[in-house]
Amino acid sequence: MDKLIQVAVQELGQKEIAGPAQNPSIERYAKEGGQFDWVNDDVTPWCSIFVNWCAKQAGLRGSGRANARSWLLVGQPVENPQPGDVVVFWRESRDSWKGHVGFFFGFSKDATRVFCLGGNQSNQVSISSYPVGQVLGYRRLTGSALLEVPNRILKRGDQGTDVKSLQLALKQLQLYGGTDDGDFGPRTERAIRLLQSMKHNLPVTGVFDAPTRDHLLSLLTQ
Repeated sequence: MDKLIQVAVQELGQKEIAGPAQNPSIERYAKEGGQFDWVNDDVTPWCSIFVNWCAKQAGLRGSGRANARSWLLVGQPVENPQPGDVVVFWRESRDSWKGHVGFFFGFSKDATRVFCLGGNQSNQVSISSYPVGQVLGYRRLTGSALLEVPNRILKRGDQGTDVKSLQLALKQLQLYGGTDDGDFGPRTERAIRLLQSMKHNLPVTGVFDAPTRDHLLSLLTQ
């Protein structure tokens, strides 16, 4: 989730402009983040629009909707969130349609509040805290159809962005449950072995090679 956090952090401080003037950055989130052509100002509720824009910039799937609670159906549910996971809150009432969505940034020391990096927080992109009791769920986003798959041999001990891309691809198939830290360790190797074991006559080596890449691509495009 490093890239997702980097994208969001760069937008910190973008805020609505009082009066008739509009912040072009907030309008850009709507135009580039999905099917939000109906948004023509910076005061329309835009927390979900911002999360959609960030997800798209990071090559991850978004909800495509302006409703915060739409994110409860995106990605995979997680119980132990990491920075960059999506966190969805209820607003006014747990049973209402209203909510708020942003990116998990951490817990307070007493674990009673959640720090959230999001848009439309005090009318700007900021890091704010919310009661843990208002959390509806945490979601880990998965790759989009444009997910990049490394085109070189990777093995245990390798590190870097190619390993991160591989881990994200494995997560999309729910074969890897670790962090996308770019470190090809035991968990990544086990995931590769599991992937290889799913295809007849594919050697189970734990090494990400060309035949394994072809197998991975075929599963991702199904």
